[in-house]
Amino acid sequence: MTRKQIYEIIEKDDGSSVWSHLYDVFMFGSIILSVVPLMFWEDYPIFWWIELFTTTVFVMDYILRWVTADYKLGKGAHSFVSYPYSFWAIIDLLSILPSFQILGQNFKILRTLRMLKILRLLKALRYSDQIFLFVKVLQKERKVLSAVLLFAAAYVFVTALVMFNFEPRINPNTGQETFRTFFDAIYWSTVTLTTVGYGDLCPATDLGRLISMFSSLFGVAVIALPSGIITASYLDELRSLKEGKRPEGEEPK
Repeated sequence: MTRKQIYEIIEKDDGSSVWSHLYDVFMFGSIILSVVPLMFWEDYPIFWWIELFTTTVFVMDYILRWVTADYKLGKGAHSFVSYPYSFWAIIDLLSILPSFQILGQNFKILRTLRMLKILRLLKALRYSDQIFLFVKVLQKERKVLSAVLLFAAAYVFVTALVMFNFEPRINPNTGQETFRTFFDAIYWSTVTLTTVGYGDLCPATDLGRLISMFSSLFGVAVIALPSGIITASYLDELRSLKEGKRPEGEEPK
């Protein structure tokens, strides 16, 4: 098998190659399998074999993508030098490194990087067209979404500042401490704005309760606004994608 054929198989499936589709399914399954040990506190023997298998798969995938980098980057021999510094190559490498603790105690230091295995879930983005489409929507609407996020952050800060300065340190109704630090106020303001409201911190004054009610109502609007923007833009992208795939000369339905 030539390097060109390998490249066509390991790259994101475009629907024209059965082998490429099977490779994507296999890699996606390996990614999901690799994070299964992170769902348990106990360390079962089967996890060692899962780690060995998935690490081998990821290392082979990394090597294959490296040796075919010239086809992807189109920079000739320089592609093999620049590929390790590309975004996906860095994600691949960071998700592989913590797994080398299975080789022996000399790699014990990598146990501190165990949570980097979560980055393997980012590898799954490479094999999903819908996720790429969603990312494209976020990039398209990034200015509007950034404005909404900035406005929400400013509201969280202001309400936290008000609550921290006007609420008593001790709730007279329960005798418990309320906002001991400004971070407590930020935490309360955030969970109230998002309409979660855990109830572990409660305002004791009428002003605090009024702010709390307004914050909850305002939070519904803040959450609904970006949701509507993303949904509308996502539908537009889907419509454009379908129109782009329509055979030439065919009229829209």
